[in-house]
Amino acid sequence: MSIRHATAWAALSLFAPLAAQAVGTPAGTNIQNTAQVTYSVGGASTTTSSNTSSVSVAEILDVVVTVNAASVSATPGVAQQELLFTLTNTGNGPETFTLTPLSAGVGGDDFDPTLSSPAIYFDSDNSGDLSAPDVAYVAGANDPTLAADASVRVLVVNDIPASLADGQRGRSQLTAAANTGAGAPGTAFPGGSAGGLDAVVGSTGADAQEFGEYLIAGLQLSAVKSQSVVDQFGGARALPGARINYQIVVTASGSGTALGAQLTDLIPANTTYVAASLELNNTSLTDASDTDAGDVTTTGAPTVRVNLGDLTSASAPQTVEFAVRIN
Repeated sequence: MSIRHATAWAALSLFAPLAAQAVGTPAGTNIQNTAQVTYSVGGASTTTSSNTSSVSVAEILDVVVTVNAASVSATPGVAQQELLFTLTNTGNGPETFTLTPLSAGVGGDDFDPTLSSPAIYFDSDNSGDLSAPDVAYVAGANDPTLAADASVRVLVVNDIPASLADGQRGRSQLTAAANTGAGAPGTAFPGGSAGGLDAVVGSTGADAQEFGEYLIAGLQLSAVKSQSVVDQFGGARALPGARINYQIVVTASGSGTALGAQLTDLIPANTTYVAASLELNNTSLTDASDTDAGDVTTTGAPTVRVNLGDLTSASAPQTVEFAVRIN
């Protein structure tokens, strides 16, 4: 796998905002209040205003780290196996965070993965795995700065020791700490916010960690997706109204059995699923949720699902095909 070892900083705009998670009113908000007294003298109505009271909202320092998949399959002796985490600033102001990986001594597992060098990458292309566009993290050089509610996807990368048995688990952890400071909830850092206001540690301690697990599995499934475009004029241009034919080939390799394998594929935005186009191994499947192996959900998040059953290395490649039309 080709990895570009770059330390260039990704712009703040690359960090995606989530649904509202931050604590209350944004830091720096100026809360003002003016009272009024209305009265009558000699038949004339008069209003007197008080002075205006003003207070600026301080920053709450909070952070949450989540692992995107609690357990991922790994092969003994393979280098640069990734775990995907999401770091979210749940405070109420912009904050910069230091990231720290840990694989030795996490506890509760059967073996210690070995941190790769570099051990942390930003998932710059949102692929979920380690790929060429991903930028290596260097502490102090490109610490992520996140607005309130913003998040960044982070890969922790390990080498897997050889001579491990199927079913063994190894844990690796990611810690994120606010650069302004961390500690017991309520700890204050005078003038610590970006606007020079006080910063106060929130309920998370401004220091969060989460671990993911590598599950040693001799059997691995790979999925290769291809596409072809057919437009309404007989060409292969991606025009509104054109049809995109997708093919996904799932192959099993190694020892053991993958139980209850299922393929899911979200219908892309700006397209519509072509009814009755779903096939498994050149056999048509109905779109409905019935007794055959596939179904298509067209409401909510439109999704194709195909049950592939139990697979071993002796199983033939499983080929799923369906089509969409560009809106």
